[in-house]
Amino acid sequence: MLQLGKGAFSIVRKGRNKVTKQLVAIKCISRKQLPNEDEIALKQEVEILRRLDHRNIVKCVDFFEEPDCYYLVMEFMEGGELFDRIVQKTCYNERDARDLVNCLLNAILYCHNSNIVHRDLKPENLLLASTDDDADIKLADFGFAVSTERSMLNTQCGTPNYVAPEILNNEEYGKPVDMWSIGVITFILLGGYPPFDDDNQHRLFRKIKRADYEFHEEYWSAVSAEAKDLITKLLVVDPSRRLTAEEALNHAWVRYLIILFSSLFRILNCTFLTSIGTLSNSLPPFFPTPHLVPPPPSPPD
Repeated sequence: MLQLGKGAFSIVRKGRNKVTKQLVAIKCISRKQLPNEDEIALKQEVEILRRLDHRNIVKCVDFFEEPDCYYLVMEFMEGGELFDRIVQKTCYNERDARDLVNCLLNAILYCHNSNIVHRDLKPENLLLASTDDDADIKLADFGFAVSTERSMLNTQCGTPNYVAPEILNNEEYGKPVDMWSIGVITFILLGGYPPFDDDNQHRLFRKIKRADYEFHEEYWSAVSAEAKDLITKLLVVDPSRRLTAEEALNHAWVRYLIILFSSLFRILNCTFLTSIGTLSNSLPPFFPTPHLVPPPPSPPD
């Protein structure tokens, strides 16, 4: 089987279901040197994945336990990691970035409504469905994901460039940590570089704690004010003032695509109905006149 990736205790291979012919990604985890805490985390990840069913979350197909290995069978994503696509493209145009962020926000809203915090959102954990679509993504790697049904969280985890200030400050935290990471991802998509970056981790964390970043004119002059506004409302140090997933989905920049498609539909609908009306006037008397429905009213501003 083709090897797709490799970790400290695991190898990911490409496979195919002999009956359905479905392509899958099989994560083979060696049990010989696997630390006990990692084994617990793996089983927790599988439990969470089995609870989730969303078009923008990679599906857990099956899970097997053998004496020497665990086998986690996942949906195969042909397009690979979003990180590699960003490197290839340098940065995204606003339309593709908006499509992608919309998918991510919908996935995270579903997780949060299920009382699950991902805690490790980053481009490496977002997989693309195909090689020719830059925005159709699915959320993967729930190794740090945890249920928040009972209480707030306090374990320090995540990836340095994407981690929220409250985690670095050793404060109790919850769902807003994912929204901070989405702000960082959106910044990278549109700017082509991370908002917080430093070779020295102490200085990096200090920047994150202060939300010390800027939109450099040479990279951001062509990016809309609405996009910058969304990022600004996500990269807020105080988690109580940070946008929720639902609020972000209702932000003007994210909603613009929905409004655009709605307007396009109305235009096409009106054009179609006008053509039908013209046709009805030219029909012989024995042809029934088509019943015309007025176009839907425009949504309020």
